Amino acid sequence: MVEALDHRFLGTLAGALIPELVKVFTSTESRHVKEVVASAKEGGASLDILSGFVSGNYSAYYLGLTMVLLMSIGSAVSSLGLGNIMLAAPVFAFGLVAFGFLGMGPVTIAVDSYGPVTDNAQSVYELSLIEQVPNVESEVKRDFNVDVRFDRAKDMLEANDGAGNTFKATAKPVLIGTAVVGATTMIFSIIMALTAGLTQNVGKLSLLNAPFVLGLITGGAIIYWFTGASAQAVTTGAYRAVEFIKAHIHLESVEKASVTDSKKVVQICTQYAQKGMLNIFIAVFFVTLAFAFVDPFFFVGYLISIAAFGLYQAIFMANAGGAWDNAKKIVEVELKQKGTPLHDATVVGDTVGDPFKDTSSVALNPIIKFTTLFGLLAVELAVKLSSTSGSGLTHALAAAFFGVSFIFVYRSFYGMRIGAGA
Repeated sequence: MVEALDHRFLGTLAGALIPELVKVFTSTESRHVKEVVASAKEGGASLDILSGFVSGNYSAYYLGLTMVLLMSIGSAVSSLGLGNIMLAAPVFAFGLVAFGFLGMGPVTIAVDSYGPVTDNAQSVYELSLIEQVPNVESEVKRDFNVDVRFDRAKDMLEANDGAGNTFKATAKPVLIGTAVVGATTMIFSIIMALTAGLTQNVGKLSLLNAPFVLGLITGGAIIYWFTGASAQAVTTGAYRAVEFIKAHIHLESVEKASVTDSKKVVQICTQYAQKGMLNIFIAVFFVTLAFAFVDPFFFVGYLISIAAFGLYQAIFMANAGGAWDNAKKIVEVELKQKGTPLHDATVVGDTVGDPFKDTSSVALNPIIKFTTLFGLLAVELAVKLSSTSGSGLTHALAAAFFGVSFIFVYRSFYGMRIGAGA
C-alpha cells in the first residue's frame, strides 16, 4: 500500500514538475522565448522559426528525461517488495505513475481552459471595434461610472493572453505524458495475453525477432504521417479561407465584413477540419487492424514505437508553438512594436506554431490512446482468427485493411492539397 502511494506520488509530482519545465521554454520570461525575439530582430521570420525549433527540441530532451527519471524511480521502488507478489512489478509501478498523472487532471483541464478564454477575450475586444463607436467614452462613464482607457485595456488583455499561452503550453505535455505512461500498462496487458502470463513466446519480444523490430520502426512512420496530415488540413483550410476573403471581402470602403461572408469563412475552415479528421480517423482505424493482423508481436513493437515517437513529437511541437506564440506577445506587450517588421516576423512564427501546438501535438494524445485501446481488441481477434482459420486468412485481411488505410493516407494529402482545387 505504501509503495502504491509512492508510485502515485511520482505521477502527481510529474504533473506538477512538467508544467514548471514547460515554462522554461514557452513563458514570456523564458530565455528561449527571448532568444526567438532576438533572432527575429535581425533575421526576420526565418530565424524566428529556427529559434522556435530550438526551444521545442530542447524541451523534448528535458521533459523526456524527467519522465524517464520518475518512471525509473517507480521501477526501483517496485523492486523492493512487489516482485514477490506479482509478475513484472515495474509495469504495475508505471500504471500507478500514470494514475498519479491523471490525478492532476482537474488542474490540467483548468489551466488548459484558461488559455482559450484569455485568447478569445482579446479577440472579442478587437472584433468589437468599440473604440470606433461615437461617444463611447462618455456612455461608459455615464452608465458604469468608469473612465475608459482603451490603451490600458488592450495591454492588459494582451498580457493576459501571454499568460494564457503559457498555461495552455503547460497542459499539453502532461496530457501526452498520461497517454504514453498509461500506454505502457495497456501494452503489457497485451503481452501477458500473448505469452500466457510470461510463460510462452517471451523470446518473440526480443530484438532478435524480426517482426518485433520491424514494428518498432513502423510506429515512427505513422506518427510522422499523422503530423503531416493534420498540418495539411490546417494549411488547405487556411488557404481556402484566405482565397475567399481576397475574392469577396473588401474592407477599403467598410469597417467590417458582413455576417454572411464571415459565416462563409467559418464554414470553409470547418469543412476542411472535418474532411481532414475523417481521412485521418479511417486511416488510423484500418492501419491498427492491419498491423494487429500481420503479427501480434509486430503489433506490440508498433505500439511501443507509437508511444515513444508520439511523446517526443508532441512535446517538440507543443513547446515550439508556445515559444513562437509568446515571442509575438513580447513584441506586442513589452516592446510595443505592433505593426513593425519585427511584429510581422513574429506573426509568421506564430502562424507556423498554431498548427504545431493546437492541432498536431494535442491530437497525438487521443491517437496513442485510441490505437492502444483498440489494439487490445484487435490483436485478440487476430490471434483467435489465426488459431481457427490459419495465418493465411489473417495475413490476407491485414493486406486488405492496410490497402484501405493507404487509400485514406493518400487522400490525406492528394485529396486535401491546395493544388487539388477541392
